[in-house]
Amino acid sequence: MIRGLLGLGMLCVLMGCASKAASIQAAKPVRIVNAEGYQLPVYDFEAFKPMLDFPEGETVKVINFWATWCAPCVQELPVFEKLHAAYRKQGVEVTLVSLDFPDQIEARLIPYILKNQLAAQVLLLDDPHSNVWIPQVTESWSGAIPATLLIAEDAYRFYEQSFDYRSLEREVLALNPNLNSN
Repeated sequence: MIRGLLGLGMLCVLMGCASKAASIQAAKPVRIVNAEGYQLPVYDFEAFKPMLDFPEGETVKVINFWATWCAPCVQELPVFEKLHAAYRKQGVEVTLVSLDFPDQIEARLIPYILKNQLAAQVLLLDDPHSNVWIPQVTESWSGAIPATLLIAEDAYRFYEQSFDYRSLEREVLALNPNLNSN
């Protein structure tokens, strides 16, 4: 048994046990909704929280909180899709966190995702205790959407606003000036 533990420890040293990998593994959905050939991961806040961890290296996490019933949210989604297409191969991770009502997943959310061919990662945050989890995202968040987090190795920035593409790209590039759009 000790040899097994030593071997595992050596493997971690050789391969680098990155907190990012642990973060991704720790962020497991509480369930998956299958509808219309689409699989939507559903998280409560505890399961989602590891996604808020600081990434390593030059990765920039872009986490947008939105809902299909929020007109400004829907209006800005193409901005996040464009950012995803331009920078995904360079370590920009766009996650679209839907705050839609759980009873609307199959009737409204998944059809919207499919109709608009959203390519960025989409998930549903289903946690009714918003007064508890919203301040854990950031103390400055009133709970209004759209809202966006930008997280880099040494930065955690929150925006309670809509974005146009140039503004969003400028904020991302401020966190990692080495990025080049494809």
